[in-house]
Amino acid sequence: MSIKDKNIVLIVSGGIAAYKACALTSTLTKWGARVHVILTESAQKFVSSTTFHGLSRNPVYDDLFTEQVPHQIAHIDLADQADLVIVAPATANIMAKMASGIADDLATTTLLATTAPVWVAPAMNVNMYDHPTVRENLDKLKTIGYRLLDPEEGTLACGWVGKGRMVEPEVIAEEAAAHFVPRPSSPYLKGKKLLVTAGPTQEKMDPVRYFTNRSSGKMGYAIAEAAAQQGADVTLISGPTALGAPRGVETIYVTSAQEMYQEVIERFEETDVVIKTAAVADYRPKTVSEQKIKKAEGEWTVTFVRNPDILQELGKRKTHQLLVGFAAETEHLQDFAMQKLEKKQLDMIVANNVAAPDAGFSVDTNRVTFIYKGGASKDLELMSKQKVAEALCEELDILLKSRASK
Repeated sequence: MSIKDKNIVLIVSGGIAAYKACALTSTLTKWGARVHVILTESAQKFVSSTTFHGLSRNPVYDDLFTEQVPHQIAHIDLADQADLVIVAPATANIMAKMASGIADDLATTTLLATTAPVWVAPAMNVNMYDHPTVRENLDKLKTIGYRLLDPEEGTLACGWVGKGRMVEPEVIAEEAAAHFVPRPSSPYLKGKKLLVTAGPTQEKMDPVRYFTNRSSGKMGYAIAEAAAQQGADVTLISGPTALGAPRGVETIYVTSAQEMYQEVIERFEETDVVIKTAAVADYRPKTVSEQKIKKAEGEWTVTFVRNPDILQELGKRKTHQLLVGFAAETEHLQDFAMQKLEKKQLDMIVANNVAAPDAGFSVDTNRVTFIYKGGASKDLELMSKQKVAEALCEELDILLKSRASK
């Protein structure tokens, strides 16, 4: 495995999700990585150095002024030897320090001294995560170049339900392993122009209200990045999300279904492949109020009109393009997906059950089925969305080569 013998510095800060760092250490170590754990002072209130020493079989660092190895300056040595630094869990406190350049303990001094990639896995109460200061710090960390591993939605330890649960250790480990996979010397999508849509749309009703859906954009963003890594010229058209723009991808931001329709149609003719993962609203309010609609007695009825069906329009217009759609269903997955593939003249459709707790919207994993014209299908096991994206890119390569040989 490509992660074997890589030096991974794992910084554990003080939150209830610190127990997940134990599982992450165990998995990375089993896969052959050398895991060097740094515990902040508050992390030691939740987990012990003894636990991490047993799991990593390496010294555990928990004090800036106590050197585990003679003649070694720990924070410099760890910073220099790191192939990857992961902060998991990352509390609001340590992220504020990182964003401000504060270096007052072993963890923060190591972060400032390293030139290795730094990944950050936030974990906190949903209201803390949505606080303007925390959001500002997250944006600053992205600007610095740190990679954020977005937290998941669900029931939090504090009892609240919402976004703030640390991404699962298995997902982080998979992402770390993928990070060290050598890039092909001859990327198989080189020279191809791909158009990917992602995220939800927002259909405005008045200056403060809109209709939307739960799409996070994670699947589309993963596909855009994976295709770019394989040499494709990728344009991503994204609805509103909390995600940073994928590396090496031209990203265009839109809000409504009509805006997305216009951007896609404008670029369609020169595109080789369209992958439409966006959860576009089927309907929009018939009228939009210029002022906030005030509540009144009784019921409130909103009249909707149909939005343009982007995928169906592309199916009518396509000439040389390869057209791939997504079917997010809650029942009769295979039947509904096949109907959509035929109706919209797709070359392939990716179907997934969004009612499953470990797949679909917001989470970092997915379980999908590739369905092709003619009815053939391929089921994929549960895996990270990044892995699904890589598998889809491989399928695109097969479909493109098959078409070229005819």
